[in-house]
Amino acid sequence: MVNERIRIKGFEIDCCSVNTLIIGSGAASLNAALSLSSFGQKDIAVVTEKWGGGTSNNAGSDKQTYYKVSLSGDEPDSPSLMARDLFNGRCMHGDIALCEAQGSAQAFMNLVRLGVPFPQNKYGAFVGYKTDNDPRARGTSAGPYTSQKMFEVLASEIKRQKIKVFDRYQAIALLHSGNGENRKITGAIALNLKEKDIQKAFVVFNSVNIILGSGGPAGIYETSVYPVSQAGSTGIAFEAGASGQNLTETQFGIASLKFRWNLSGSYQQVIPRYISTDQNGKDEREFLNDSFPDLRSLTRAIFLKGYQWPFNALHIKDHGSSLIDLLVFHERSIKNRRVFVDYSKNPVGPSGELFDISKLDAEVREYLVRSGAEGMTPYARLASMNPSAIDVFLGKGIDISKEYLEIAVSAQHNNGGLKGNIWWESDVSHLFAVGEVNGSHGVSRPGGAALNSGQVGSHRAALYISEKYNSQTEKLNDFLKEATEQIEARIHMAAYWMKSGRKSEIQLLMKEIRKRMSENGGIIRTREAIKDASDQAYQMLKGLNEKISASTVKEIASGFRLVDHCLTHYLYLEAIRVYIEAGGRSRGSGLVAGGEETLTEEWLEKGLRFTVCGYDRDIENRILEISFRDGRIHEKLTDVRQIPEQELWFETVWKKNLEDNLTEC
Repeated sequence: MVNERIRIKGFEIDCCSVNTLIIGSGAASLNAALSLSSFGQKDIAVVTEKWGGGTSNNAGSDKQTYYKVSLSGDEPDSPSLMARDLFNGRCMHGDIALCEAQGSAQAFMNLVRLGVPFPQNKYGAFVGYKTDNDPRARGTSAGPYTSQKMFEVLASEIKRQKIKVFDRYQAIALLHSGNGENRKITGAIALNLKEKDIQKAFVVFNSVNIILGSGGPAGIYETSVYPVSQAGSTGIAFEAGASGQNLTETQFGIASLKFRWNLSGSYQQVIPRYISTDQNGKDEREFLNDSFPDLRSLTRAIFLKGYQWPFNALHIKDHGSSLIDLLVFHERSIKNRRVFVDYSKNPVGPSGELFDISKLDAEVREYLVRSGAEGMTPYARLASMNPSAIDVFLGKGIDISKEYLEIAVSAQHNNGGLKGNIWWESDVSHLFAVGEVNGSHGVSRPGGAALNSGQVGSHRAALYISEKYNSQTEKLNDFLKEATEQIEARIHMAAYWMKSGRKSEIQLLMKEIRKRMSENGGIIRTREAIKDASDQAYQMLKGLNEKISASTVKEIASGFRLVDHCLTHYLYLEAIRVYIEAGGRSRGSGLVAGGEETLTEEWLEKGLRFTVCGYDRDIENRILEISFRDGRIHEKLTDVRQIPEQELWFETVWKKNLEDNLTEC
């Protein structure tokens, strides 16, 4: 790693030359750094806005799931079967599904080796359970904070190996050269958030490769369960010309508001009471009873919400679990009421039926009995089934034995993101997207598959870099010939904001972006509204520079974040618009209003018409790719690649390894 100082337009800029720069400090990013190190590449550095500030270290659920190939029991499983189940989630490329499945055991056992306490029995079997969209019990968990434990062991190893970390640095742009298929990443620009002097805060990285692991676009949603410290920086990749895919496929679910937390799994399986109140906490009522015929169907839907936690258009009809999400959404957004779950009392049925475990649906009753969760209240059942789920809230000063949890249907995960190949390299060469920022997941992924994907993908990216992109960085003068104009453009923006003298509108504009996304890119989407929203997003993007002012490094950083989020939300809204206008119907967590089927529940005064996607239309059966180049949107539909036939003859594979030909695409 080489450090030099350069001067551009009166700004003193530190310039660091490094083979691979990793942006972000989540579990995928840290695993990328450690994997590179294990392959012998030591010329690496991690850039992060806040060490431990991402989703990995700050998110979880009742027992946060890590999805892996089965490693216990007598139920048949294999990488091929796992790949098929990932692929069956629709709009996921088969070769990537196969890579995620083939790498699953290796990635999982690496975490075990580092110290993540995944449960095993005395014979060494890592036992599992079923999660959403999972036909085989592949889920496992280290408790409510599985990803946090992953972060802890990976971070400890980063520190032990003394891998360079630039903490409190915000990446604001990716540097690139060439055009079209010849475009490649050459480095990045960041702001040193610890520096007080704006003219000394810019830092430039001259690198052969960038691994982007900055998480999903958490900052573009108003109603969100992403940790407050998580923002995302997908926009800098879009600005550099990288394509997104499946941007329509954000995942939403019921979460608490006072403390952002997913209320999945056992939080639902113990069957809490759902209530709503007016804005002052008065007029308490069990509003779900308006739409369920009896207590048995109501309690079954709440129970199923545990492992069908993400809202899914397929789970609405016939009093399915996702009807609850719609009811919660309607109560809050249309009726302007507050919604809570209550663990201190059992739900009462529509005709006043009292809760009785012996009268529950057989599947529900068996689960509670086998789990030893037969207590008299939801809280008592949760204390028996999963006491650590209670401790999560106690740690935040919330006693759910007494206090209602206010909830909303919240943005939780983006199944789409940047386009990548089987080595997690984007369509801008030398830019790799790992973790949630990579859009590999398709429409309906199994719960916990994202953690597996992040570990497998980051390892594969590191392997490819070590085999193919292991060269020295360009000499500084040669690098600057290509990069100076791009660096000057960001400096000019910052200088313009500093001289504007206007009142800053950054926070107001951020609120506008988040409100627009949650209202139009949430669980209910309409053709007319999404077109208006996309148009508004584009108009904001065009005039954004004239509305930003800044006088500190922190404000400059917020200005660049606003630019990132504005571009990101425009592409996401535009992708939804294209999908709907091309005839795309309800799927995953997006219900497209309008269609042949009608929900005529009493709670929707005018009824809600929608049709579940049949995957028999071009827009539904292919992957929508979208990019922003030369100031305009580019869209195309790509056929879903099938799961490939593998060469599994040992001598043939061995020969490729001996010839150092493993990474040939």
